[in-house]
Amino acid sequence: MPRVKRGPKRKNRRHKILTLASGYYGAKGRLHRIAKLQVDKSLNYAYRDRRARKRDFRRLWIARINAAARISGLSYSRFIAGLKAAGIELDRKVLADLAYSDPQAFARLAEISGKALAG
Repeated sequence: MPRVKRGPKRKNRRHKILTLASGYYGAKGRLHRIAKLQVDKSLNYAYRDRRARKRDFRRLWIARINAAARISGLSYSRFIAGLKAAGIELDRKVLADLAYSDPQAFARLAEISGKALAG
């Protein structure tokens, strides 16, 4: 079987890995074998955390809504149930932004939610 030296193909493949690893500390950014391991691990973390970010933001929004709803005298679950009963279809991202940036508008929503639950 003939000998294969690979030439530019091998160099390009290694260069791609080292480019992805640029900025890593020590050997992880300089040596191909170690950089390849770290790049694989980093890409796995990136894939995992793109999904985790969605969960993290939803948790943050719920925490903000809950805090603002309790100031208005409602729990989070009662507040959300009241909004559904009143026919208000705002998602948690918008509600959390209102709670953070416009407390008066959120208090008005909480009032509407409370009335819908009572009536």
